[in-house]
Amino acid sequence: MKTVVLLSGGMDSVTALYWARHENEVVGAVSFDYGAKHNHREIPLAAWHCAQMGIKHDIIDLGFMNQHFASDLLKSGGTIPEGHYADENMKKTVVPFRNGIMLSIACGLAESCGAEALVIAAHAGDHMIYPDCREDFMQSMATAMREGTYARIELLRPFIHRDKAGIAKLGETLGVDYGKTWSCYKGGDLHCGKCGTCVERIEAFVLAGLPDPTVYESDV
Repeated sequence: MKTVVLLSGGMDSVTALYWARHENEVVGAVSFDYGAKHNHREIPLAAWHCAQMGIKHDIIDLGFMNQHFASDLLKSGGTIPEGHYADENMKKTVVPFRNGIMLSIACGLAESCGAEALVIAAHAGDHMIYPDCREDFMQSMATAMREGTYARIELLRPFIHRDKAGIAKLGETLGVDYGKTWSCYKGGDLHCGKCGTCVERIEAFVLAGLPDPTVYESDV
């Protein structure tokens, strides 16, 4: 099945790219520059993986989100909170309806390039604070995409019931170089080791029993 992959350049989406290549025919990947503080660190890594595979990589500018949406994840927002995803303050990193917007655009792109399916790497660990990563939402979007396209684009979500440690284990078997992925929401020169995505990244490697290739600013 011909597929397009939503590819941020983070651990999850890069693993999804490798999974999709193993399971299907990947005809393209798409990254969105929506004004997140870490987009400039993620997107070049997404491009790197696509180049290694010889896969067409599109980057779509969604700058209006940074201009008009309220979220500390965005350059226009406040300071990135530190702590675990389970902490209440992590809700400040939610970008309203981000996946809904990106899936809608990627669906149109998929149909335009002759694909039959779209892959998103939303996983069980995202469900806690991100409403647009939950399976109820994904089922609704899957229906809209299927009914709203002549190609009846299918929404594949291989990790929706898998945690990040499970994703890391899968990636290890698929040959993913996690040193070529980015997680930190702060978008500095190194992973901070303290924000929600860094904490989750650290935990994933520990729970998966895998070496962590990441250099962090803080001792972990």
